[in-house]
Amino acid sequence: MAVKQSEKIRYAVVGLGHIAQNAVLPGFTQSTANSELVALVSGDEVKLQKLSKEYNVDYTFDYSDYRKMLYSGLIDAVYISLPNDMHARFAVEAMQAGVHVLCEKPLAMSVDDAKIMAQVSEKTGSRLMTAYRLHFQRANLKAIEIAKSGQIGEVRFFNTVFSMRVKEGNVRTSRTKGGGPLYDIGIYCINAVRGFFGELPEEVFAFANQGFDQRSKEVDEMLSVVMKFSGGRMATFICSFSGQHQAAFDVVGTTGCLRLENAYEYFDDMTLYFSRVNAATRKYKFKKSDQFGPEIVYFSDCLINKKHPEPNATEGVLDLMVIEAIMKSVKLRKPVTLTALSKTLHPTLRQALRRPAVEKPYTVHVEAPSMD
Repeated sequence: MAVKQSEKIRYAVVGLGHIAQNAVLPGFTQSTANSELVALVSGDEVKLQKLSKEYNVDYTFDYSDYRKMLYSGLIDAVYISLPNDMHARFAVEAMQAGVHVLCEKPLAMSVDDAKIMAQVSEKTGSRLMTAYRLHFQRANLKAIEIAKSGQIGEVRFFNTVFSMRVKEGNVRTSRTKGGGPLYDIGIYCINAVRGFFGELPEEVFAFANQGFDQRSKEVDEMLSVVMKFSGGRMATFICSFSGQHQAAFDVVGTTGCLRLENAYEYFDDMTLYFSRVNAATRKYKFKKSDQFGPEIVYFSDCLINKKHPEPNATEGVLDLMVIEAIMKSVKLRKPVTLTALSKTLHPTLRQALRRPAVEKPYTVHVEAPSMD
């Protein structure tokens, strides 16, 4: 679908769960310079009625009318915030209709499905962006810039922990819906280390635990992963659905180190610590901000100016390659080797965008996934 340079990009938000109501919809209120929310898609009529009124959205559609909406001429792009197992199907159908797609991570449930999405994007000319909000968040990008500048020497290892006490019965505990800590929060750990090392790991080795309580009856409770990169560099992470909330990473080089606290959060302040041998530790504070408005603004700018987005389909494919290798390692109980796949675009501090933090939003038929 062609977009005139003078136009705002018209969006439909597909799926009105927790992330959509608490972050995506408020993000549209801060991206009005080049973006317009014109439609909502959900299977919950009450959500459609109340949220369309709250956000002054003219058009609402049930999932059964999704195809009708795609060919209506009302929208240019969709923001897909559905359960993980629905991403690929809804994205492919949109791109085949000439509609651009901004899709929550993980891009799909498998590498094969993600590659199909990329192929459809290439064939149709519809842009496809993986919604990695931290690719526009200044604290994360500042840490990458410091590490790549050589200020901490040669980066040798990376360690991170991401945990949350997910509620029993939440969609994240459903295997058929693509739940589990690896797809939901472990993917942040994978994407973060790839941002620092700029490549896929050569080898991964992982352990998983399942059955700790009812929440992990269908999915893993937690995973512990070791990744080996070129040059002997190492990375480790633990992601958990049972541990008290933690979200921080450490990057250690030969002459210094970095630590980012609340690294993956979108409701909290972040603090970056920068230490060097024989030098005082520097501390950078980053106030909480809206992390979803910036990715919407960025994607709209790409569409208006006919640019390829940085966190593109390849970015989503690469993380899924690591996820599949981790799952294979858990099953086989041994290290798994990955095949190298390069990418040409990488996140830099130049693409950092900031919007003020949003107030607690109005929500309908939704609750937070975590007990914290």
